[in-house]
Amino acid sequence: MTDVATRALPVQDARIFPHGGLDVLSRAEVARLRDASAGGLHELLRRCALAVLTSGSASDDPRAAQELYPDFDINVQQQDRGVRIDLKNAPAMAFVEGEIIRGVAELLFAVVRDLAYTAIELGPDGGDDLGTSEGITNAVFGLLRNARILKPADPNLVVCWGGHSISRDEYLYTKQVGYELGLRGFDICTGCGPGAMKGPMKGATIAHAKQRRPVTRYIGLTEPGIIAAESPNPIVNHLVIMPDIEKRLEAFVRIGHGILVFPGGVGTAEEILYLLGILLREENRDIPFPLVLTGPAVSAAYFEQIDTFIKLTLGEEAASRYEIVIGEPVEVAKKMTAGIKKVRDWRVAHKDSFFYNWALQIPLEFQQPFKPTHEAMAQLDLHHGRVASELAADLRRAFSGIVAGNVKEFAMREIEQRGPFEIHGDADMMQALDALLRAFVQQRRMKIAGEYQPCYRVVT
Repeated sequence: MTDVATRALPVQDARIFPHGGLDVLSRAEVARLRDASAGGLHELLRRCALAVLTSGSASDDPRAAQELYPDFDINVQQQDRGVRIDLKNAPAMAFVEGEIIRGVAELLFAVVRDLAYTAIELGPDGGDDLGTSEGITNAVFGLLRNARILKPADPNLVVCWGGHSISRDEYLYTKQVGYELGLRGFDICTGCGPGAMKGPMKGATIAHAKQRRPVTRYIGLTEPGIIAAESPNPIVNHLVIMPDIEKRLEAFVRIGHGILVFPGGVGTAEEILYLLGILLREENRDIPFPLVLTGPAVSAAYFEQIDTFIKLTLGEEAASRYEIVIGEPVEVAKKMTAGIKKVRDWRVAHKDSFFYNWALQIPLEFQQPFKPTHEAMAQLDLHHGRVASELAADLRRAFSGIVAGNVKEFAMREIEQRGPFEIHGDADMMQALDALLRAFVQQRRMKIAGEYQPCYRVVT
């Protein structure tokens, strides 16, 4: 955990002096960071910082915090010993008795650290080749290493996917599963937000306390387009901001030793399709990767519909890569324990590292950033007869576009100006997609509050 010293300034202003990664930057690197934060990076830095400072917010509207705190600003100042972060008109909820909350300060440091690394190492003058699959995988590794996520230790990291807008019963179930995982010594990695991303971490904290575990990891992986709508939950103690959704997804599958999927919406469907598309490739078929879909009894119909959609689009082989367990937290934890033991044995036999899954082959079509425009969404090839992994890549992009239309500002503006995205494909596939999306809307999985206005139109 990063050690952060702070000094409060009047009226919710603050100066933060981070100790750790930013202190070892050279003067030239600090100058580049300062130039970047004063230029095109400044608004991105401001939005991400505001999301962290409003951690715990119940809103999933990316514009809400900016409207509530229009005068908030953040600046990175150069000093001989590193950098200083100045906050102006920061939200009062980030302070106690005039002092910034320690955990909030640590997450704020993570924001600056990751945006600095991306600007310096992955920018135009950076050394990474982002045009090749190997180059992108190395870039993801570099980001995670810089964030001090990669720890040589026995495999014990369970990635939990699921929606930010879930029912109370579903949320309590995610806590129960997290508790069972924590009792068995597992750390938790999620998308860092509320709902199914918070529940497993909350359950695990109790179990870790009962087991007297001195070091625990609650990793939150996010990206700039998502963080404003899904502020980090307060339990996250390792926050990483990846440059885009594709690198975020790759980070999940590279560092996770097993994945649990709780009920969710389009973002969760995107994650499932991403992983299945990779696991269906010939070169990955023998690599063990436990994948369990789980929820309480009230979620049984949800998983039946997901299962039906996957079998229709990707086939029975895709369905064979996961198990569905309903209403049994202990059984879920036992299956994950057995699955991760197989992962450990396989990596020992194949001399693959425990902390980063180098052996998994991720093709370029799953790594290259997809910018959802009206033209790009309409041109997705959603037809039968394609190789399953390639169809999964385009299905993933379709769901990614809907996520963007729901919570990412650039896509929301496009839809306001030009109307909803159109999605085309084979009739039976489009009917199944439309039915799945309608179910998400009816179950209020698209939005926490207010009436949902679809950002898409499925052409059947």
